Amino acid sequence: MSGATSIEPVRLETPLERRDLEPLESGDVVLLHGVVYTARDAAHARMKDAIENGEPLPFDPEGQIIYFTGPAPARPGSVLGPAGPTTASRMDPFSPLLIERGLKGMVGKGARSEEVKWSMREHGCVYLGAVEGTAALLADRVKEAEVVAYEDLGPEAVRRLVVEDFPVVVINDLRGGDLYIEGRARWRRSGSV
Repeated sequence: MSGATSIEPVRLETPLERRDLEPLESGDVVLLHGVVYTARDAAHARMKDAIENGEPLPFDPEGQIIYFTGPAPARPGSVLGPAGPTTASRMDPFSPLLIERGLKGMVGKGARSEEVKWSMREHGCVYLGAVEGTAALLADRVKEAEVVAYEDLGPEAVRRLVVEDFPVVVINDLRGGDLYIEGRARWRRSGSV
């Protein structure tokens, strides 16, 4: 909870286990490797309905990461168009259902609700921030992309991505660290805010 940032980025390869997340602290820079799924509000609402109706999810969330994004169409020669982060609080009503089913990471922008942060600590999940305005850079880190569910949602369909060196920052760690709160407090102490 110190908010100390690691000097070297931490490499995380999916699927993840709780032990992979335990050393992380809010403020750490992480490079993701492996499979990451995309889903936004509409897809999350459908997954909630599937859970409530006892239907299978489009992917098993155990050990996985969801990136809250709706990528633009891919340009010729690219596997994915620009893919910037979506405001994560829009997924707050749905996230605990997936966290309870083994989801280990979420990537987005903006703060999370207390309910989501509690669920993350309880079940072993971290929230990672992607930098807004870097949509094209992030898309370049995607090596494969395919729609796996809800194709009718267009950009909001669930996609399976394979990423390499996908840069994110730990916002909420397993011990209750919150980079948004810690960052504001640090600035207040320095007299900058």
